[in-house]
Amino acid sequence: MSFPDLPKGRIALSAAAAIMAVAVVGSAAAQSMVVRSTGPSASKYPTGAKLKSADKLTLVAGDKVVLMQAGKTRTLSGPGTFGASATIQTSQSMSGTVTRMLAKGPMMRSRGGFSRGPGDTAPVEARAPNLWLLDYREGGTFCVANPATLMLWRPNMEGDTALEIESAGKKSTVAIVDGANFRKWPTDVLPVQYGVDYRLSGGGLAAPVTVRFTALENAPDTVEGSVDMLMAKGCTPQLNRLVDAMSESEAG
Repeated sequence: MSFPDLPKGRIALSAAAAIMAVAVVGSAAAQSMVVRSTGPSASKYPTGAKLKSADKLTLVAGDKVVLMQAGKTRTLSGPGTFGASATIQTSQSMSGTVTRMLAKGPMMRSRGGFSRGPGDTAPVEARAPNLWLLDYREGGTFCVANPATLMLWRPNMEGDTALEIESAGKKSTVAIVDGANFRKWPTDVLPVQYGVDYRLSGGGLAAPVTVRFTALENAPDTVEGSVDMLMAKGCTPQLNRLVDAMSESEAG
C-alpha cells in the first residue's frame, strides 16, 4: 500500500507543531504552585502563585514556602536560593493521605479520634482526617460538600461536652458524648445557610469561633483541583489541613 507524499512545507509545520505541543506539555507538567508562604518573604511568593520550572526562590531566615507540583508537596525553608521545580519523591503514605482527605463521604470510625491516658492532653496538631468534616476549633470560611450530611469533629473522644451554636437569634446545643468525636450539624434547628455567620462556643473551646459557609457545587477529585477550589473560595482552614497532611507525608 502506498501513501501520497506530503508537501515538505506541511511536514515541517507538522513537526514544528509537535515539538511545540511537547514543550507546552512539559512546561505545564513542571509548573509549581505556592500553597503556603510564611515569613519575611511571604509577599514575594504569595499563596496561589504559579512558578515556572526556571524560576528561583530566594528565601531569608524565617521563610517557609510549600510548593505543590504534580500532586506532591515540597517544603522550602530559608535562608537559601531554590529552584521552583525538582524531582519529588512520594512516600508510601502520601496516596492514602490524599485519598482520606479528599473522600466525598467522611470516613466514620467508632474510635477514629485521639485517645489519651490519665493526665495526657490532646495534641494541638491533631486534625480532622477529612476535608469535609467541620473541625469546630477552626473559624473562617468553610466549603460545604453536602449540607445535609455536614459533621462536626473534635480532636479527642474523652468526656461529654456541649457545643453551642448561635446564628440570627437562633441557638442550638449539640451534645458530644464520651467515646465519640463526630456529631451531625443540627440542621433541624439551624439549617446550613451560605454567607451567614455562626458563633460556636463551649465544647472545649478556649474562646468562641465564627464560621461562615460557602457552597461547593462539585468537589474536585484531584489534589490540584481541590487546592485551586479552596483558594478560590477562601476556605483557608481546609486548605491548611490538606497542605499540612500532605507535607507530613513528604519523603524524608
